[in-house]
Amino acid sequence: MSGIRTGFVGIGSQGEPMARRMMQRFPLTVWARRPEACAALAQAGAQVAGSLEALGQGCDHVGLCVVNDADVLEVCARLVPAMRPGSLLALHSTVLPQTAEAVERLCTESGVAMVDAPVSGGAPGAEAGTMTVMCGGAEAAFAQARPVFESFGRLIVLLGAAGAGQKAKIVNNALMAANMGLAQAALQAGEALGVERGALAELVAASSGRSFGFEVYARIPEPRAFEHGARMLLKDTELLAQILPGSQDSATLVETARPFLHLATAT
Repeated sequence: MSGIRTGFVGIGSQGEPMARRMMQRFPLTVWARRPEACAALAQAGAQVAGSLEALGQGCDHVGLCVVNDADVLEVCARLVPAMRPGSLLALHSTVLPQTAEAVERLCTESGVAMVDAPVSGGAPGAEAGTMTVMCGGAEAAFAQARPVFESFGRLIVLLGAAGAGQKAKIVNNALMAANMGLAQAALQAGEALGVERGALAELVAASSGRSFGFEVYARIPEPRAFEHGARMLLKDTELLAQILPGSQDSATLVETARPFLHLATAT
């Protein structure tokens, strides 16, 4: 086991298996607002910190995977000042690029390296160690973080300065949502023409119209069955709408994704 002391904050459906993969190679400390969220990792051998500050003080590398911009800024305001100079914060949450830039500035003030590193692959990818890690930050920080990222990631790419990883992740997720919306329209068109849905789904999956979004949509009985995933994709699609330039061409992805997402999340 490597001597890099790692920490993780954000023990959710994606963060928990990422942390488990890290723990296979590195000593791991975790913290959560709800102590019960750490119970399974503690039983597997992770240390549980008494506070965010204690976790920051004791780790060389901290992964952060909380849900939204406000949570990221709240956690970092406490965590980063407690981290030792020379340690590193990896921001795995999907947030606005300017939030990632603000976290990097906070880290710089404390002498802490930072990599903006949202991921793709979900819990199955984390469990298998096959996630895609979309990175933004300085080359030296990227090199420092990479050994830990390799515990759960297969494709690990440096895309530019802090915020670049967020931009890539937001575009990727909006494309996934748009593909699911087009899959819905395609299957509805097939049904209107009298083509059996299951047979059409099997055919497209083996043909030129296939996409991961189509495969996911074809497995669900109706849009509301994808409600949890759709809420996360809707959040990311709205982040893209906030940062896109104001041209109609650049808004096409957002407008294609929204109808399906609103249908899947309708109350």
